[in-house]
Amino acid sequence: MTSIVRTEAVSGQSGRPAHSGPSDSTGRGGLDDGRSTRAAELAPRARLFPSLAAVYRAQLSRARVARIPLLFVATFQSVGIMILMRGVVDGGSEARAVVAGSSVLVVAFVALNLLAQYFGQLRANGGLDHYATLPVPPAAVVLGAAGAYASFTVPGTVVTAVAGSVLFGLPMTHLWVLVAVIPLSGAALSGLGAALGLLAPRQELATLLGQLGMSAALLLGVLPANRLPEPIGWARDLLPSTYGVEALARSFDAHPDWAVVTLDLAVCAVVGVLSLAVATWAYRRAAVR
Repeated sequence: MTSIVRTEAVSGQSGRPAHSGPSDSTGRGGLDDGRSTRAAELAPRARLFPSLAAVYRAQLSRARVARIPLLFVATFQSVGIMILMRGVVDGGSEARAVVAGSSVLVVAFVALNLLAQYFGQLRANGGLDHYATLPVPPAAVVLGAAGAYASFTVPGTVVTAVAGSVLFGLPMTHLWVLVAVIPLSGAALSGLGAALGLLAPRQELATLLGQLGMSAALLLGVLPANRLPEPIGWARDLLPSTYGVEALARSFDAHPDWAVVTLDLAVCAVVGVLSLAVATWAYRRAAVR
């Protein structure tokens, strides 16, 4: 009697006999086991700041090896431009504009021109596919590369500003403004360079756009604003590096208007945030194609 009760309890109310052995893979037991098995969960995506730090270190290490000769060329180019302009400009506001524009030109050469070429090459040879497989946010890739290239411009920009100050007899008391000018101008120009490289349909076009952007920074940043025609002056106001140039130029005054300098830096910061946001969107757009 006890054995009968046990058999009914195992069989259930439906009256079907209980299986004494393991279930066949095609039987109900196998299906129930399949339903109860949970799919393996993917690892969570890496957080923004650790990913940003990793990309920044990797890009900075790469830039130290591959970009030092180009940084020397950028610095030599800017110092050469100041020497040429020394025969045309004697001093005053024009000298301040030449020195400030030449200093920021180093940032434009590396952060805009070279970064446009880098992302254009990365898109052409499938390097974006590698980054797309990594669990890192798109913003970390763009910001890490932009920060590394902007940091790489620090020595050349400082050397150019000091050499220009000596060449034109400008005071170097407030050159500490470079601490703000370099990262803010670098962010604005890096975002523009990354966006140009990612949006260009071909690598050659990305290189061309980077060269044109650097030429615009040369012509509109180094030449004194009061000597430019009015329509070109409007184009100068649209260039992201213009406000960094203006802030640095005003710092050469004996008594700088710090409110205006702060305003220029604030505009440069806003432009930098917008350009990096566009570059991040361009990265997402290029990575899914």
